Amino acid sequence: MYEYRQLSPEQQAELVEHRLSHGYPPHSPPHPIQDRKLYLLTAACYEHKSYMHSQSRRQQLLNIIFDKFGHEDDGEESAKALTTNITISAWVVLPNHYHLLVQVENFEVLGELFRKIHGFTSRQWNIKDSVIKRKVWYSWSDRAIRSERHYYTSLNYIHYNPVKHGLVTSPYDWVESSVNWYLQVYGREWLRDCWVKYPVKDYGKDWDNS
Repeated sequence: MYEYRQLSPEQQAELVEHRLSHGYPPHSPPHPIQDRKLYLLTAACYEHKSYMHSQSRRQQLLNIIFDKFGHEDDGEESAKALTTNITISAWVVLPNHYHLLVQVENFEVLGELFRKIHGFTSRQWNIKDSVIKRKVWYSWSDRAIRSERHYYTSLNYIHYNPVKHGLVTSPYDWVESSVNWYLQVYGREWLRDCWVKYPVKDYGKDWDNS
Protein backbone atom coordinates (compact mmCIF):
# COMPACT_ATOMS: atom_id res chain seq x y z
CA MET A 1 0.00 0.00 0.00
CA TYR A 2 2.76 2.44 0.95
CA GLU A 3 4.90 1.76 -2.14
CA TYR A 4 1.77 2.23 -4.27
CA ARG A 5 1.34 5.80 -3.04
CA GLN A 6 4.84 6.66 -4.23
CA LEU A 7 4.16 5.56 -7.82
CA SER A 8 3.20 7.95 -10.58
CA PRO A 9 -0.44 7.86 -11.80
CA GLU A 10 0.69 5.96 -14.90
CA GLN A 11 2.56 3.39 -12.79
CA GLN A 12 -0.43 3.01 -10.47
CA ALA A 13 -2.75 2.39 -13.42
CA GLU A 14 -0.32 -0.15 -14.88
CA LEU A 15 -0.06 -2.00 -11.56
CA VAL A 16 -3.84 -2.13 -11.10
CA GLU A 17 -4.28 -3.40 -14.67
CA HIS A 18 -1.66 -6.11 -14.04
CA ARG A 19 -3.39 -7.24 -10.83
CA LEU A 20 -6.82 -7.35 -12.47
CA SER A 21 -5.46 -9.32 -15.44
CA HIS A 22 -4.23 -11.98 -12.99
CA GLY A 23 -7.54 -12.15 -11.15
CA TYR A 24 -6.34 -10.22 -8.09
CA PRO A 25 -8.30 -7.37 -6.47
CA PRO A 26 -6.90 -3.97 -7.49
CA HIS A 27 -5.26 -3.05 -4.17
CA SER A 28 -5.63 -5.74 -1.48
CA PRO A 29 -2.87 -8.34 -1.05
CA PRO A 30 -3.46 -11.28 -3.44
CA HIS A 31 -3.87 -14.84 -2.18
CA PRO A 32 -2.59 -16.84 -5.17
CA ILE A 33 -1.77 -20.11 -3.35
CA GLN A 34 -4.78 -21.70 -1.71
CA ASP A 35 -4.04 -25.42 -1.81
CA ARG A 36 -1.38 -25.62 0.91
CA LYS A 37 -2.01 -26.67 4.50
CA LEU A 38 0.38 -24.35 6.34
CA TYR A 39 0.45 -20.55 6.16
CA LEU A 40 2.06 -17.57 7.80
CA LEU A 41 -0.77 -15.03 8.13
CA THR A 42 -0.19 -11.33 8.75
CA ALA A 43 -2.65 -8.53 9.42
CA ALA A 44 -1.76 -4.87 9.95
CA CYS A 45 -3.50 -1.81 11.29
CA TYR A 46 -4.32 0.84 8.71
CA GLU A 47 -1.21 2.91 7.92
CA HIS A 48 0.54 0.87 10.64
CA LYS A 49 -0.91 3.03 13.39
CA SER A 50 -0.62 1.54 16.88
CA TYR A 51 -4.27 0.93 17.66
CA MET A 52 -3.27 -2.05 19.83
CA HIS A 53 -1.18 0.18 22.08
CA SER A 54 -2.23 -1.44 25.36
CA GLN A 55 -1.66 -4.95 26.64
CA SER A 56 -5.36 -5.32 27.38
CA ARG A 57 -6.28 -4.50 23.79
CA ARG A 58 -3.73 -6.95 22.40
CA GLN A 59 -5.02 -9.64 24.75
CA GLN A 60 -8.58 -8.87 23.67
CA LEU A 61 -7.59 -9.47 20.05
CA LEU A 62 -5.91 -12.76 20.98
CA ASN A 63 -9.01 -13.90 22.84
CA ILE A 64 -11.16 -13.10 19.82
CA ILE A 65 -8.75 -14.89 17.48
CA PHE A 66 -8.89 -18.05 19.57
CA ASP A 67 -12.65 -17.73 19.87
CA LYS A 68 -13.11 -17.40 16.09
CA PHE A 69 -10.33 -19.74 14.97
CA GLY A 70 -10.76 -22.34 17.68
CA HIS A 71 -10.25 -22.96 21.38
CA GLU A 72 -7.20 -23.22 23.58
CA ASP A 73 -6.13 -26.80 24.15
CA ASP A 74 -4.48 -28.21 27.26
CA GLY A 75 -2.78 -30.95 25.26
CA GLU A 76 0.08 -30.98 22.80
CA GLU A 77 -1.52 -28.56 20.35
CA SER A 78 -1.80 -24.84 20.95
CA ALA A 79 -5.31 -24.33 19.58
CA LYS A 80 -7.80 -26.16 17.39
CA ALA A 81 -10.82 -24.85 15.57
CA LEU A 82 -13.96 -26.87 16.14
CA THR A 83 -15.79 -25.93 12.95
CA THR A 84 -13.18 -24.58 10.53
CA ASN A 85 -10.39 -27.15 10.99
CA ILE A 86 -7.71 -24.57 11.74
CA THR A 87 -4.77 -25.15 14.06
CA ILE A 88 -2.85 -22.12 15.33
CA SER A 89 0.76 -23.18 15.85
CA ALA A 90 2.30 -19.81 16.76
CA TRP A 91 1.22 -16.21 17.23
CA VAL A 92 2.36 -12.73 18.18
CA VAL A 93 0.37 -9.51 18.54
CA LEU A 94 2.23 -6.19 18.36
CA PRO A 95 0.85 -2.63 18.69
CA ASN A 96 0.19 -2.28 14.95
CA HIS A 97 0.15 -5.78 13.43
CA TYR A 98 0.06 -9.47 14.22
CA HIS A 99 1.29 -12.78 12.81
CA LEU A 100 -0.22 -16.27 12.96
CA LEU A 101 1.30 -19.57 11.88
CA VAL A 102 -1.62 -21.84 11.04
CA GLN A 103 -2.60 -25.15 9.53
CA VAL A 104 -5.84 -24.82 7.62
CA GLU A 105 -7.95 -27.39 5.79
CA ASN A 106 -10.13 -24.90 3.93
CA PHE A 107 -8.36 -21.70 2.86
CA GLU A 108 -11.62 -20.03 1.84
CA VAL A 109 -12.80 -19.66 5.45
CA LEU A 110 -9.93 -17.32 6.32
CA GLY A 111 -11.36 -14.26 4.60
CA GLU A 112 -14.63 -14.48 6.51
CA LEU A 113 -12.84 -15.10 9.81
CA PHE A 114 -10.66 -12.02 9.37
CA ARG A 115 -13.68 -9.92 8.42
CA LYS A 116 -15.44 -10.95 11.62
CA ILE A 117 -12.40 -10.36 13.82
CA HIS A 118 -11.48 -7.02 12.27
CA GLY A 119 -15.07 -5.82 12.07
CA PHE A 120 -15.74 -6.54 15.73
CA THR A 121 -12.49 -5.03 17.02
CA SER A 122 -12.90 -1.93 14.83
CA ARG A 123 -16.32 -1.23 16.30
CA GLN A 124 -15.21 -1.88 19.87
CA TRP A 125 -12.04 0.22 19.69
CA ASN A 126 -13.70 3.12 17.89
CA ILE A 127 -16.36 3.26 20.59
CA LYS A 128 -13.68 3.06 23.27
CA ASP A 129 -11.65 5.85 21.63
CA SER A 130 -14.76 7.98 20.89
CA VAL A 131 -14.20 8.14 17.14
CA ILE A 132 -16.61 7.47 14.27
CA LYS A 133 -15.94 5.36 11.17
CA ARG A 134 -12.19 5.26 11.73
CA LYS A 135 -10.48 2.65 9.57
CA VAL A 136 -8.57 0.40 11.98
CA TRP A 137 -7.39 -2.46 9.76
CA TYR A 138 -5.77 -2.46 6.34
CA SER A 139 -6.02 -6.08 5.23
CA TRP A 140 -4.40 -9.46 5.72
CA SER A 141 -1.86 -11.42 3.72
CA ASP A 142 -0.69 -15.00 3.60
CA ARG A 143 2.57 -16.77 2.90
CA ALA A 144 2.38 -20.48 2.04
CA ILE A 145 4.88 -22.55 4.01
CA ARG A 146 7.13 -24.37 1.56
CA SER A 147 9.24 -26.68 3.71
CA GLU A 148 10.17 -27.74 7.22
CA ARG A 149 12.94 -25.12 7.24
CA HIS A 150 10.49 -22.42 6.16
CA TYR A 151 8.06 -23.51 8.90
CA TYR A 152 10.56 -23.28 11.75
CA THR A 153 12.16 -20.12 10.39
CA SER A 154 8.68 -18.57 10.37
CA LEU A 155 8.17 -19.77 13.94
CA ASN A 156 11.38 -18.01 14.99
CA TYR A 157 10.43 -14.91 13.01
CA ILE A 158 7.14 -14.70 14.91
CA HIS A 159 8.75 -15.13 18.32
CA TYR A 160 11.52 -12.59 17.66
CA ASN A 161 9.22 -10.02 16.09
CA PRO A 162 8.89 -7.92 19.28
CA VAL A 163 12.70 -7.81 19.51
CA LYS A 164 12.97 -6.86 15.84
CA HIS A 165 10.70 -3.87 16.42
CA GLY A 166 12.57 -2.75 19.54
CA LEU A 167 9.70 -3.41 21.94
CA VAL A 168 11.69 -5.76 24.20
CA THR A 169 15.24 -7.08 24.41
CA SER A 170 14.17 -10.70 24.92
CA PRO A 171 11.29 -12.51 23.17
CA TYR A 172 10.31 -14.03 26.52
CA ASP A 173 9.39 -10.56 27.80
CA TRP A 174 6.56 -10.11 25.30
CA VAL A 175 3.30 -11.42 26.74
CA GLU A 176 1.14 -11.59 23.60
CA SER A 177 3.25 -14.27 21.96
CA SER A 178 3.32 -18.05 21.79
CA VAL A 179 6.99 -18.17 22.78
CA ASN A 180 6.18 -18.76 26.45
CA TRP A 181 3.76 -21.54 25.52
CA TYR A 182 6.65 -23.22 23.67
CA LEU A 183 8.90 -22.53 26.65
CA GLN A 184 6.51 -24.36 28.97
CA VAL A 185 5.84 -27.28 26.64
CA TYR A 186 9.24 -27.82 24.97
CA GLY A 187 11.71 -25.92 27.15
CA ARG A 188 14.33 -23.25 26.60
CA GLU A 189 16.88 -25.68 25.13
CA TRP A 190 14.44 -26.70 22.37
CA LEU A 191 13.79 -23.06 21.51
CA ARG A 192 17.52 -22.31 21.49
CA ASP A 193 18.26 -25.29 19.24
CA CYS A 194 15.42 -24.26 16.93
CA TRP A 195 16.91 -20.78 16.59
CA VAL A 196 20.40 -22.15 15.89
CA LYS A 197 19.15 -24.66 13.31
CA TYR A 198 16.64 -22.32 11.62
CA PRO A 199 17.97 -18.77 12.05
CA VAL A 200 16.21 -15.75 10.61
CA LYS A 201 19.12 -14.41 8.57
CA ASP A 202 17.63 -11.07 7.60
CA TYR A 203 14.53 -9.28 8.83
CA GLY A 204 14.06 -7.47 5.51
CA LYS A 205 11.17 -8.13 3.15
CA ASP A 206 12.92 -11.16 1.60
CA TRP A 207 13.83 -12.81 4.90
CA ASP A 208 12.06 -16.08 4.02
CA ASN A 209 13.08 -16.46 0.38
CA SER A 210 16.10 -18.66 1.06
